[in-house]
Amino acid sequence: MYRFVCPAATGLSGGKSHVKISGMSTAYTKSIPLRLGVLISGGGTTLANLNTRCADGRLRNCKITLVISSRGTVAGVDIARRAGLPLKILRRHVFPRLAEFSGALVDALDAAKVDLVVMAGFLCLWRIPPHYEGRVLNIHPALLPRFGGRGMYGHHVHEAVLAAGETESGCTVHLADNQYDHGPLIAQTRLPVLSDDTPDALAERVGVAERELYPRVVQSVADHGLAWLTCSAGGASESAPPVIVPSEPD
Repeated sequence: MYRFVCPAATGLSGGKSHVKISGMSTAYTKSIPLRLGVLISGGGTTLANLNTRCADGRLRNCKITLVISSRGTVAGVDIARRAGLPLKILRRHVFPRLAEFSGALVDALDAAKVDLVVMAGFLCLWRIPPHYEGRVLNIHPALLPRFGGRGMYGHHVHEAVLAAGETESGCTVHLADNQYDHGPLIAQTRLPVLSDDTPDALAERVGVAERELYPRVVQSVADHGLAWLTCSAGGASESAPPVIVPSEPD
């Protein structure tokens, strides 16, 4: 079990957001769930985790209404199809310009009436239009702002962490903007780097942390409304990000 430690974001420990944004501060319900659009490029581990939790009730009042993959033959596509999730393939190389790719992606999100975009190993940059600002989450397998940016994904991240001699790593959920691995931080889980760690071993432990942290952030959005994200981001900075620390089990 974990809890947030962030002055402005107490949603996961039972507090209420005091930020009011018109049309965005209403909690979601079983009859009106938080509609998720999940963006993938690979194996679909995060997609499978979110879908399983939606199905078994651990992720309450949430519904995956669209999966967009930038590749057509990856395992994540198979996961979406087996689960019967609405799926759209948008290959970046088919679109000559970034604006055209972004437009097609946004059109698909709009058509599915997505409330919250959840990037889940999505490797393509896209331009987030004004009406999706503050509604796009990303998770990164390191403690941003370090070890982020273009090309820093998967084992590239863990190799860089070990090569730098870091004593700590983890994962970060942040609001995405129009740069790679950039935008206001929402939450982090921190893990020690062990003396005998390999990229594979570190990746496995960080992956476990990711599978717990991301659903907790999404659940807080469902519980407190999209305005909770603005509150959370407003209580953190790159020098003092929100941190996840161990808490007593329920």
